[in-house]
Amino acid sequence: MSLSRNALAAGVALATLVVASQASAAAFYLQEQSVRGAGRAYSGEVADRGAASLWWNPASIAGLEQNEIYGGIHLVQVDSQVNDRGSTLTRPVIPGGLTTPVGGETRAGGPINNGVVPNLAAAFRVTDKLAVGLSVAAPYNFTTDYNSRSWTRYDALKSNLKTIDVNGTVAYRVNDMLDLGVGVSAQYTDAELTSALPNLSPLLPDGSSSLKGDGNWDYGWNVGAQFHASPALTIGASYRSKIDHKLDGHVVVSGLLGPLSAANVNTDGKAKITTPWMAHVGARWQVNPKTTLNASVSRIGWSEFKEIVVTYPGGGSVSHQNYKDTTTVAAGVDYDVNPKLTLRAGVEYDPTPTPDIGRTARVPDGDRMLYAVGATWAATDAIKLDAALSYISFDDATINRTETIYPGTAAATTLNLKGDVGGSAVVISSGLRWSF
Repeated sequence: MSLSRNALAAGVALATLVVASQASAAAFYLQEQSVRGAGRAYSGEVADRGAASLWWNPASIAGLEQNEIYGGIHLVQVDSQVNDRGSTLTRPVIPGGLTTPVGGETRAGGPINNGVVPNLAAAFRVTDKLAVGLSVAAPYNFTTDYNSRSWTRYDALKSNLKTIDVNGTVAYRVNDMLDLGVGVSAQYTDAELTSALPNLSPLLPDGSSSLKGDGNWDYGWNVGAQFHASPALTIGASYRSKIDHKLDGHVVVSGLLGPLSAANVNTDGKAKITTPWMAHVGARWQVNPKTTLNASVSRIGWSEFKEIVVTYPGGGSVSHQNYKDTTTVAAGVDYDVNPKLTLRAGVEYDPTPTPDIGRTARVPDGDRMLYAVGATWAATDAIKLDAALSYISFDDATINRTETIYPGTAAATTLNLKGDVGGSAVVISSGLRWSF
């Protein structure tokens, strides 16, 4: 394999790694898809009713008495730190290689940019049993940005990902105890990436790699059910399929000097990744006229993100990711103060799927605890205003990954990335539900 082909493979592989950067749920998933749900840490959405719960369960709109439109927006404010703990670069200098510190700025403060997560959903009553719905969401949407002098530069500089998910739903009330729903999801992905590349001499300036990747509309499906065991108890379950994504990218590698100059390229490539499946089970129990308890368990199939497959003219590569499936648990409460005001609170534990050995600066992820409060105010019989405030605490985690740059060539350079990660986030959410 030529040196230029190896550089291209590395560039396209890194472009797909942008999909795995940190968001406000584990790995690259944004769970902010309901303002009402945010107020109780998403513990009751799979068993709740209405358009605001469509992302969590397509059965949530079965048997609607009125049409409903929901809109929400979530402001994500992240405070993160990524610190160097002895990262090195080994260049191919005879006889045993030259190992030097990566150097640069050893602390990266705030690499995860603040963001806005919007969502919209509508549900329409066809008959007293049948309803149809449409939801628009941004389940994977973020930007990370490191300084060009950061110790992470050979692994990550700028990473930007935007997704749009459009989900159509049909739901049916079988009887007073059972609701069923099914949906089809169309998802579009757009990504941009930049990173630095080392020249053979530490005295030379860095080269650079950049990519802009445009995805296609790729498709998945989801199903769900709600069982109304009694007027006070509803149990919900749903499943959202994995989606195989295909990215078309344009790679530019520049600034490589001397023997590496042949690796400067300006060409196209393709990559494939798979987003995880999601299974949710939860319940809402009205223990008295004012108080409803919520609980949920979610199993996320992160092991579907097991590898990145790259193809390009004349060759290809596979980058193994080794993500693991995770189980998220949440509990919350709704309290009706009066007919116009409902208060909420909840807590969620969300473990990271990233492996302890192999975690990168592009995935500065750790286990998370989410604490939330929220409220709904019924402005009129038809209009309800939702608000929520969430605090997310990230457990300290380590970056520990070894990568070979220019693999399979005489210029093969080993990056040994070591660091630690910590941080927190605040999410401010507001939304409106309109029935008519």
